Amino acid sequence: MLRAASHLKGMSIAASDGEIGSVQDLYFDDSTWTVRYLVVDTGTWLPGRQVIISPRSLRPTTADDKIPVALSKAQVENSPSIDVDRPVDRQYEEEYSEYYGYPYYWTGPYRWGATPYPGEGPLIEPRATSAMPPSGDPSLRSARNVMGYYIEALDGDIGHVEDFLVDDNEWAIRYMIVDTRNWWPGKKVVVSPEWIKRVSWPDSRVYVDLTKSAIKESPAYDPNRPLERDYEGRLFGYYKRPNYWD
Repeated sequence: MLRAASHLKGMSIAASDGEIGSVQDLYFDDSTWTVRYLVVDTGTWLPGRQVIISPRSLRPTTADDKIPVALSKAQVENSPSIDVDRPVDRQYEEEYSEYYGYPYYWTGPYRWGATPYPGEGPLIEPRATSAMPPSGDPSLRSARNVMGYYIEALDGDIGHVEDFLVDDNEWAIRYMIVDTRNWWPGKKVVVSPEWIKRVSWPDSRVYVDLTKSAIKESPAYDPNRPLERDYEGRLFGYYKRPNYWD
């Protein structure tokens, strides 16, 4: 299922013995465009403190306002403290993973290290596009901060990042939703991170390997309807790009 990052914001995180707070942001790594942590504001439970929750602890849900986790409030309270205003380094991630008993996601051939998914799952052949990041410090980005970045096609600007669509199976960012109001008023398009040529983080600009005319003629995206596999198939087929689900 694809979830909009903006819809995840504000959802309650429910531990095994009560709620611990609400989602405020997502941290994703800019190598695989995978959400590694949910940033949670603990509200009045732990005033003034934010914690991060790995998708490894999440449990399936169909609720629109709550995400259950296989953790107790005590586990979260005693987890390694983090300053969300500073970059997350590998040393902290190692301490965090060891505290919860999670395998490292950066050691192994798959998106989540030894497996393709944050939870247990069967091993499959890794995709070439899912290469793991280097073993040094991670490059984790705030989804909230990247919203607003300009998107530039091969022949000019097409708009800015309005939102992300996240696959809640692998927790991969599958698409950026682009608001094209200054170029194509009243329209929105989706662009896969796999079509990115490069990102200039200092300039807040994403460069994609597509032309403006190709984007304009692509299958119409309706932001008011769930993005379904049929549409995805037509989109990848139109751009003649390999899809991510085969």
